[in-house]
Amino acid sequence: MSADTKEKSKSLEYKGYPLRRKDNLIYYGSMTEKYIIMLQVVESKPHEDLEVASRIVVQLQLTDPNLKSRDRVVKKSEKNSFYEAIDLAAVWLERALASG
Repeated sequence: MSADTKEKSKSLEYKGYPLRRKDNLIYYGSMTEKYIIMLQVVESKPHEDLEVASRIVVQLQLTDPNLKSRDRVVKKSEKNSFYEAIDLAAVWLERALASG
């Protein structure tokens, strides 16, 4: 098995698009596409022995590096669970990439 194959098998995906996490930010989609989703965990609450996201900001963003970060945001919403946030993200990303 090559290093590329091992790396691919380790990466998380949801509905065919990659998920990458950096601290409280989760990026959904690929930077090689026109759009990507940024999920920002703003608040979390303890549940049993885990911290569970309780407030997540969802942003559909353009990946164009020539735009300022505030100009990249196409849509923005806030959800109260990670499931709601990733569900919305999947719909937004799919529609945005399909429309061009």
